Amino acid sequence: MSRAVNIDATEARVVKMAARHNATISAIEPLLPRGTRAVFTNIDDARVIAEAFGRKVLTGPVTRMPTRPHHSY
Repeated sequence: MSRAVNIDATEARVVKMAARHNATISAIEPLLPRGTRAVFTNIDDARVIAEAFGRKVLTGPVTRMPTRPHHSY
């Protein structure tokens, strides 16, 4: 298992669930067209959150939102 979990939920919901389970998020970003990618500080936290979200965990390919602007020179 990876420290990253892709979830069909809003960023706010993921943050709330992580807080409820004392799971520390090291990075979080939106997915397109919906969902959230959360990277946890350890695999155990990722596993706990994946279990908490159950069927909301996205297992197939996802489209990540670009986090840095693209420049043409």
